[in-house]
Amino acid sequence: MAEKKKYVCASCGYAVDIYEGRGLFQQEIIAMVCAECHNVENIVVGGIIGDIAPSFRSEAGRLCLRCGSDSIKRWDRLTCPKCGGRMSAEGKATFWT
Repeated sequence: MAEKKKYVCASCGYAVDIYEGRGLFQQEIIAMVCAECHNVENIVVGGIIGDIAPSFRSEAGRLCLRCGSDSIKRWDRLTCPKCGGRMSAEGKATFWT
């Protein structure tokens, strides 16, 4: 099942939507954290999009969608990229395709 959850930092209030599962076209949305702009960015990986555009088959070689930096890595879903505080899921998960 594909769900979208809001993660919020208990210390500074930074919030981001995170996607879990695979979408209608078998794509996955991976949460990546940028070391330059200190934001979590969601990137589309795989599925039909990956079949058409090989650069979308993995997160390797991808850039931050906000600042264009190549200093991104998978986010641990715990650490706030802004202040280093603890983030956790809040509210009800919703369905995404």
